[in-house]
Amino acid sequence: MARVHISIGSNIEREKSVRAALDALHGWFGELTLSPVYESEAVGFDGEPFLNLVVGVDTTLTVQELSLRFKQLEADNGRRRDVPKFSGRTLDLDILTYDDHVGQVDGVELPRGEILKNAFVLKPLADIAPDERHPVCGITYSGLWQSYNRDQKLWPIDFTWQNRLISRAF
Repeated sequence: MARVHISIGSNIEREKSVRAALDALHGWFGELTLSPVYESEAVGFDGEPFLNLVVGVDTTLTVQELSLRFKQLEADNGRRRDVPKFSGRTLDLDILTYDDHVGQVDGVELPRGEILKNAFVLKPLADIAPDERHPVCGITYSGLWQSYNRDQKLWPIDFTWQNRLISRAF
């Protein structure tokens, strides 16, 4: 069994898209470890704010199998691939970590570089895996978040899934 952390983001039909992703992940993997849901400013382009969270799952699927499922789920939820990389999207799922694998695995960079660059990835990852260590730099995710010094704004929001509040604005 591999422990996998997955980032979810959306800035088009945000609540619907995030709930659809959580429903699919729950159907595939069962129990999910969920970070709070954060709203964040678009990074790299002018656009509507995003909803972001990180989900932890245990799976026997390979990186390639996960990647294919995630691409199909994105497409099923209206994700367009014929637009610039930095643009709005209904759904974006990225494999952040797969156990402690490092390097290119089935065409996926592990651990994903955005962990060290983007608050909307690092903060929710630190929320659910504070004591786990980044497999390259060896620092815990909580330590990385404590030393994060980029000017990216995000804030937790109230969010319900399956008729229960899974995230609360502080």
